[in-house]
Amino acid sequence: MAELLKVDNVSMVFGGLRAVSNLSMHIDEGELIGLIGPNGAGKTTAFNMITGVYTPTEGKVYFNGQQSSGKKSYQVTQMGMARTFQNIRLFSELSVIDNVKIAYNMHVTYNLADAIVRDGKYLSEEEFITQKALDLLKIFHLEEEAHEVAKNLPYGKQRRLEIARALATEPKLLLLDEPAAGMNPQETKELMEMIRWIRKEFNLSILLIEHDMGLVMGVCERIYVLEYGMKIAEGTPDEIKQNARVIEAYLGEEVIN
Repeated sequence: MAELLKVDNVSMVFGGLRAVSNLSMHIDEGELIGLIGPNGAGKTTAFNMITGVYTPTEGKVYFNGQQSSGKKSYQVTQMGMARTFQNIRLFSELSVIDNVKIAYNMHVTYNLADAIVRDGKYLSEEEFITQKALDLLKIFHLEEEAHEVAKNLPYGKQRRLEIARALATEPKLLLLDEPAAGMNPQETKELMEMIRWIRKEFNLSILLIEHDMGLVMGVCERIYVLEYGMKIAEGTPDEIKQNARVIEAYLGEEVIN
């Protein structure tokens, strides 16, 4: 498999605090990878460096063979990365379908003048992305709420909408930041199946931050573990479950089936 993402010895320093220190990792095309560790370990900071929210203080990030670190978040998205957030970030006052259409708009070719006069090019492209948005909402069982205001959706459906919006950018790599946060066991089980299905159906790679170890061990092929901003282990789920340092730093005596 070809290497899709390469994180090359990156560090992030805020003042005198090293939030992430000398992190290296890679993701190949089609892989489903986990990033775990205690609260404050630097996981979300790593996500932010990968997706262009932060520029690493040291080191570089490469995506699909090109340097992505130093680019703006929207430029990284255009390269083929999409993410969700630990705290759901929807356009809460807009409709469900408009949340998805906004993501598709990065692919339109009409300009401002076309939109103002609502010419044929504008109307045909708007019809096209509306249909694509509806098709995506059907996949996530949200078509009946297409014209509902996003903030009125129950929590689990808001999570699904956020993932649908990320997929509307047509990414090669999807980064999920604690997608199971706030979900009950049944919702988490459904999420696990959805993540597997998304990877296969959309032919993409996935990087997952998650505290639910049943979910992580159930879907991830390889796992990276952070503690105090440093990588302390990497390996398969079985290797991570048996790693003494990971058990001491994060898993405790928890038995993961």
